[in-house]
Amino acid sequence: MVRKIDEMTITDAVIDQMSGTPDPRFKEIMTALVRHLHDFAREVDLTAEEWLGAIRFLTAVGQKCTPHRQEFVLLSDTLGLSSLVNALHDKRASDPATKSSLLGPFYRQDAPMKKLGESIISESQGPEVVFYGRVTNAAGEGVPNALVQVWEPDETGNYDLQKHDPSVMDLRGCFHADSEGRYYFRGICPTGYMIPMDGPVGDMIRAQKRHGYRPAHIHFIVSAPGYRELVTALYVAGDEHIDSDTVFGVSDTLVISVNEKDPHSPIPNLPTIHYDFKLAAAAKSAAMSGRVGVDPSQILQKAH
Repeated sequence: MVRKIDEMTITDAVIDQMSGTPDPRFKEIMTALVRHLHDFAREVDLTAEEWLGAIRFLTAVGQKCTPHRQEFVLLSDTLGLSSLVNALHDKRASDPATKSSLLGPFYRQDAPMKKLGESIISESQGPEVVFYGRVTNAAGEGVPNALVQVWEPDETGNYDLQKHDPSVMDLRGCFHADSEGRYYFRGICPTGYMIPMDGPVGDMIRAQKRHGYRPAHIHFIVSAPGYRELVTALYVAGDEHIDSDTVFGVSDTLVISVNEKDPHSPIPNLPTIHYDFKLAAAAKSAAMSGRVGVDPSQILQKAH
């Protein structure tokens, strides 16, 4: 007997057909996706023209992706989905820890290893500042030899991946903390910027009358054996977009200030930004990644 398919029965028909999915988590996700996607279409009474417009938009997002640009990550960021996934990840931690923030679409996994105190500046001309602090566990004890990865935009608000020659690396580096978990390095004072607006995500932002700006910030990934990897960022107080970040990455605990005269600076005569990172212990089972994003080149490699 042929099943009756209409606007109300189609959802159960699709879910029934997927019921034999062997992977239970994949089955759970796809069942929920179909149910919510169909409810969305019914709620807004989606037309064929609007459906085709969405297909064109998603196609354009994919076509904008390259080994140096990830438009889908940018889309996720601007819709708040990346921030939501970060918040869900933080809830799974067994210990209090520094809050996550966005990895963003400009991370590179091949940043150079540097010695403590060295500069991540190779091309930029922005004002130099010292970043320093400690990496600790939930008890406040230093985490020896923790790996601290950092990257930031230049004084014009552009990352090296956005330049004419993205093979040139600038304002990126990896540092190992010392035996007491202390880290310090030199970079430029963080800069705010407008997200890339020359693609379909930019078109969406303009259609929504949003400003498209991110407040001044610098990215960090902090990790050590036995601890959950921390993906976060620090945001400069006083930036005009600190309360309206286009990608919803700012949390009050991640807002910092520049100290022009810091008597505790590990490098004298330079302004400082001080922040201590707290890592949560890793679960006994294999730890799930908290990176909401990836090096753009890695996504294309896996796709092929």
